[in-house]
Amino acid sequence: MGNLGEAARPLRRRRFRLLWFGRVASAMGDAIVPVALTFAVLSIHGSATALGGVLASFTIARVVFTLAGGVVADRFSRRAIMLSCDLLRAAVQALIAVLLLTHHMTLVTFIACEALFGMASAFFGPAADGLVPQTIEPGELQSANALLGISRNTLNVFGPAVSGLLLWIAGPGYVFAIDAVSFVASAAFLARLDVDAPIRAPLRSFGSELREGFREVTSRGWVRAPIIGFAISNFMLASFLVLGPLVFLSHFGNPRQVWGIVSACGSIGAIIGAFASVKLAPRHPLYGAFVSTTLLAVPIAALAEPIAWEAIAVAWGFGMGSVALANTWWETTLQRLIPEQVYSRVRSYDILVSFVFMPIGMIAFGPLTDWLGLEHTLLAAALVAAITNLAVAFTPAVRSVTTAREAPAATVAA
Repeated sequence: MGNLGEAARPLRRRRFRLLWFGRVASAMGDAIVPVALTFAVLSIHGSATALGGVLASFTIARVVFTLAGGVVADRFSRRAIMLSCDLLRAAVQALIAVLLLTHHMTLVTFIACEALFGMASAFFGPAADGLVPQTIEPGELQSANALLGISRNTLNVFGPAVSGLLLWIAGPGYVFAIDAVSFVASAAFLARLDVDAPIRAPLRSFGSELREGFREVTSRGWVRAPIIGFAISNFMLASFLVLGPLVFLSHFGNPRQVWGIVSACGSIGAIIGAFASVKLAPRHPLYGAFVSTTLLAVPIAALAEPIAWEAIAVAWGFGMGSVALANTWWETTLQRLIPEQVYSRVRSYDILVSFVFMPIGMIAFGPLTDWLGLEHTLLAAALVAAITNLAVAFTPAVRSVTTAREAPAATVAA
């Protein structure tokens, strides 16, 4: 209960409370959509190719526009950007709901709608993360990020179950309608949020803004090394998600049921890790973050010559808990030490790496397994994940970052 009270403390601040309500409202809708999206697409065009095309349209749009989202969020009001994105996503989901309920939805329309949704999400992310420090006192920043992580992970646990119930009762069209309403609710909270718009430098070309953001990343060893680490870790993490079901099909009875339990343990571990991040504040947060995420190697290695599925589930829970813990420390450190006027561009590069490399890994691990064999592939992935996280943790620039408030960004630049 102590951790819960500590995590909820930022909600006493009106500005953060409005931001939190807005983000939770939209996340509630988003948590129930993926299952409904799958069945909606398959009801229109019953093929894996069709479903892949719809999912790819969202992913491609988000990848293409993420860096642009960072540039825009550093140039204009982040609150206004979030409001615009919420209203656009509400309109997209409402259109999908109407077309599904009236049986006029087509595959081409679905692809176009998901591309628009992905574009709006790409602009929303950097703006939302950049707005957090404007709504909370510096001393409560870590608790605020932890609370956002707890909320997100909790919704990801219960969202699919609620979505399944709604599909059984009503159908996918109503799920999209609920998501549209959630974005309207988010916009209503954000509309009441009064934050000062920081003074910006004169506008320059998009390319110049983008290059400046890249320089801000590459000039800081404590930012550069973790982003490279995230890229490699996300790639290796895909091995567990892609090859895990194959291992369970080959070695365990009721593979679907026990794999579902393993997945649930990962989600529960992420919630516990986010709660732990409220209290745990190491003096060297990035060093602690990457030491903890070496735990990701354990569940991957456990699949190679599979141990009991219960032990794999526990290992996956610890792995996801370490990720949630590290994410809070990483995001808080970025918000404290990156200058506000370039923060969203730096964050957009971070988001892009996280969003791109896991899908690449999901594509690559099938051919890699055919070449190396299942056991060798998993052991290699676990080894690379462990070495990568330890290498980043012991990078001098990463170890030099402390939680001391007086340490300015310049002192931890490469």
